[in-house]
Amino acid sequence: MRNLAGASDLTRKLGWTILFLIFYRVGVHVPLPGINTGSLAAFFAEAQAQNPFFGLLDIFSGGGLSNVSIFSLGVMPYISSSIIMQLLQVVSPNIKRLAREEGQAGRKKITQYTRYGTVLIAMVQGMALANYVQSMSAMDLPIVTNPGLLFVFVTTLTVITGTILTMWIGERITEKGIGNGISLIIFAGIVAGIPRTIYRSYNEIVSGGSLTLFMALVILAVMAVVLVFIVFMERGQRRIPIQYAKRQMGRKMLGGQSSHLPLRVNTAGVIPPIFASSLLMFPTIILPQFVDNESVSRALSMFQPGTPLYNVFFVAMIVFFCFFYTAIIFDPKDIAENLKKQGGFIPGIRAGGKTHEYIDRVLTRITLWGAIYISAICVLPQLLLSRYSIFLGGTSILIVVGVAMDFMGQVESHLISHQYEGLLGKARIKGRTG
Repeated sequence: MRNLAGASDLTRKLGWTILFLIFYRVGVHVPLPGINTGSLAAFFAEAQAQNPFFGLLDIFSGGGLSNVSIFSLGVMPYISSSIIMQLLQVVSPNIKRLAREEGQAGRKKITQYTRYGTVLIAMVQGMALANYVQSMSAMDLPIVTNPGLLFVFVTTLTVITGTILTMWIGERITEKGIGNGISLIIFAGIVAGIPRTIYRSYNEIVSGGSLTLFMALVILAVMAVVLVFIVFMERGQRRIPIQYAKRQMGRKMLGGQSSHLPLRVNTAGVIPPIFASSLLMFPTIILPQFVDNESVSRALSMFQPGTPLYNVFFVAMIVFFCFFYTAIIFDPKDIAENLKKQGGFIPGIRAGGKTHEYIDRVLTRITLWGAIYISAICVLPQLLLSRYSIFLGGTSILIVVGVAMDFMGQVESHLISHQYEGLLGKARIKGRTG
């Protein structure tokens, strides 16, 4: 905080980030038109007890779903569209060429396609949300005051607009603020729910419910252990030594230096559990609104968070997205080619193809351990504390800690850059004075 005083650029970025997050949090509490807010809270309290996916989806929407707000869908349509576009980069040569070969123009085209996909997904999810809300009631009171086709149309149009606005907020945070805007929106939603969780737990302890003081202490201890373990693993790296050959440039001899190539244990970050959760949510929430079939309802009941079938699919998708996202953002072939051009090599490994194979082999091994670590963090607390895992689960802790560490890392980078600029400025002043 002391260093922020002289870093005007960093202060401005932090101000934009806080301003956009406040704007988003205000929108979360703006309800959709035609909603009876009196019976809304009771309905969603019962819905979350019967279908744990609502609690998980409410976390990702920052409370927008339980409030049936204009931001009810949160960033989930955008995340789903991003998943589809990244999968298309693997199966479609044209999309892959746009992403990797056409530079900034190609990336803009990919972003444009992602936005179009976000609107389409938000339209489908908005219609499902409208149909679901107008068909339910609480305490013998309907949630929707005037159900019908007009309500479905207005609700769908409103949540599409809210999703576009949420996407815009995330992109503006990334552009004008600090950190990844979409991740910070999810982070803000999880953190905003912590006081409510603490208050609910306190009331249950006081009222003599199933949550005892001893169990609350056990939960806090588990959370502390999980938090420390996450920080330890997120900092974990495999450092591959790099040696640069000496070369003559004019009268100067360059090179001969030693460095290292850091490979993170968890290269994919918090993306795998977010992607896996969003894909598992989609059919469970959407299908019951369009398919009224007892067999489908029975199958989906076996696919709730905490069930063995859900955990198997959840872990499998986390492992898949760990390898998939790592392959997208980190290409060993490009690293090997750049090292060869710069005269760098790994001791004992021939430059070029052998270096590519070695880096790929090491990256595959540590990514496997990273996938096991993320799966354990997301599933084990849920198995040990199944009743409270929706609110205090490993997935939420992983997202909060991962996003916070990335955010603070970028803040520190800005501060270090500002200090170097100050030192260079002083050096130039002294040189001119001399």
